[in-house]
Amino acid sequence: MREEFSLVEDYRPVALVTGSTSGIGESVARRFVQEGYNVIFHSRNSEDKGRALAAELKFAGYIQADLALESHRRRLIHDAVGLWGRLDVLVNNAGLSGLIPHTDLRAATSEIWHALYEVNMVAPFHLIAEAETALRNAAQHGRTACIVNISSHAGVRPKGASIPYAATKAALNHVTRLLALSLAPAIRVNAVAPGLVDTPLTADWTAAQELWRTRAPMRRPASPEDIAQAVMMLVQSDYLTGEILLSDGGLNLT
Repeated sequence: MREEFSLVEDYRPVALVTGSTSGIGESVARRFVQEGYNVIFHSRNSEDKGRALAAELKFAGYIQADLALESHRRRLIHDAVGLWGRLDVLVNNAGLSGLIPHTDLRAATSEIWHALYEVNMVAPFHLIAEAETALRNAAQHGRTACIVNISSHAGVRPKGASIPYAATKAALNHVTRLLALSLAPAIRVNAVAPGLVDTPLTADWTAAQELWRTRAPMRRPASPEDIAQAVMMLVQSDYLTGEILLSDGGLNLT
């Protein structure tokens, strides 16, 4: 309930991080709290974990929403703004993936294409559209107003868990640049494009793990905290917009 939060907390900037009950999203949300933000956790399914995280961290709330549904996207932004009466930063981290060999074209069905595009590309765009008014209000009051999209190394190079996944991330990169133009100067829009990140999802991706340990100049995959640091750098850099920050340990150099 709104009454649970003190007036002191009302003056802290507010960040919404989608898909934030584990992995990259959880690390990003925790980093925002460390940097003095109120943070809103979100997930589609992990409600118990989301509420536990919000209870653990003093300056946090949680909202459940299925980003494949337009009505849920509208509700998520409405409820997020209503929690503290403001929104300063939106991090579009939630996404769908799944391993499909790039040579197995028939396995990339129309259903998979539509599902990935809806969550990985259409949902971030609609969330930004719904959040625009609140973010512009933040900018009018002299606060940092920005968006960070979590893209992928696969959207920059011909790599990735599947061709549909890589295509959605390439599209998200281009939309990031388009929105950086259309929303400037009030709202900055950037993206972080991680390579392999050590999360529960990638724990059994042995070939990718070996690739990063042997060929990436940094000789390891990223940690979720590495990506959270990159996100915060973009949030705190008042002059950067339209950038796709490739964070793959230098693998793109090889």
